[in-house]
Amino acid sequence: MLNLAKRPPLVLKLGTSVLTDGTRKLARRSILEIVRQVAHLHDQGQPVVVVSSGAIAAGREALAYPALDRSLPGKQMLSAVGQGRLFQIYTELFGIFGITVGQVLLTRGDLNNRVGYLNARDTLQTLLAYRVVPIINENDTVATEEIRVGDNDNLSALVANLIDAELLILLTDQLGLFDADPRTHPDATLIPYVERIDERIWALAGGTTSGLGTGGMITKLQAAQLATRSGTTTVIAAGKLPNALIEIAAGKRIGTTFATQTSRRESRKRWVLAEKPIGELVVDDGAAQRLRENGASLLAVGVRAVRGSFERGAPVQVADLTNRLIAVGIVSYGSAEISQLLGVHSTKIANVLGYSYGEEIIHRNDLVLVP
Repeated sequence: MLNLAKRPPLVLKLGTSVLTDGTRKLARRSILEIVRQVAHLHDQGQPVVVVSSGAIAAGREALAYPALDRSLPGKQMLSAVGQGRLFQIYTELFGIFGITVGQVLLTRGDLNNRVGYLNARDTLQTLLAYRVVPIINENDTVATEEIRVGDNDNLSALVANLIDAELLILLTDQLGLFDADPRTHPDATLIPYVERIDERIWALAGGTTSGLGTGGMITKLQAAQLATRSGTTTVIAAGKLPNALIEIAAGKRIGTTFATQTSRRESRKRWVLAEKPIGELVVDDGAAQRLRENGASLLAVGVRAVRGSFERGAPVQVADLTNRLIAVGIVSYGSAEISQLLGVHSTKIANVLGYSYGEEIIHRNDLVLVP
């Protein structure tokens, strides 16, 4: 069994302006400083997932800054050239601290699809279980307009929701959200805490002027709204501040903090219950008791029957032998697979199927008890 990290993960989003230090090139010294802080948290047992911009900037640098239009194929070409270079930098810099990194490329299509959602989540959780730091970016080279996220701010919020992160930190070239644009209003005041993102807050957002990234304060507010609605506290802060990442992770108020609108557990429950069940699992008395009293995951050994036809990632009901409804959950295996696993011990799943998506038929994080 994997030794999954017990501390909730932290998602760190790095903007292009942070990675380039405001120049046209990737600033290795600045990236190394961020890596040092991630390594410190990593050594303290804090799981960190990095969502990194910079691939397009790296591609421009590699191609000596070609004159291109703003078309999607042009950006995809730059990303294709720069993605490997950017990841190589991360590999080398994290290697200084003895940390292995893993590249994960995602699109909105991956996260909107039930099976893709579970596969992406399982991959990230497994990377963290083996103390690998995931480096995530949008898979620009294959993404179409229909499945693109479009910016890494919103991608980081989707990732925070995906892995049930406790904290999302957006490091940028700004100190946080101000009551006016500090680039044009020298007397602008930093807003340290936002209880709720309302129309007044949206009115304060401006665009980007660096010409290097695809985001601005608007996309950061979009990300903060998505993340806080999922129960993840969000912070926007300047990447150049000394030890900004370490201090934010320790609870120090830096930049602008956005309060959560619900708990992570409540958000997960709402998400599960919002789905209409399309199948049912019948469990024995022992499993029913463990689910009701211990908040346990549902294991194959306790499943006695499968009703309906469904795929991995589908919402299903869980009932006891008297047909009393116990819970609703998201299955890690499809109905055909579960039918082969009835009463099977979790350690034997790979022997029966030839593969395994994990020990749980329904993980406790994807299971909501019904009163």
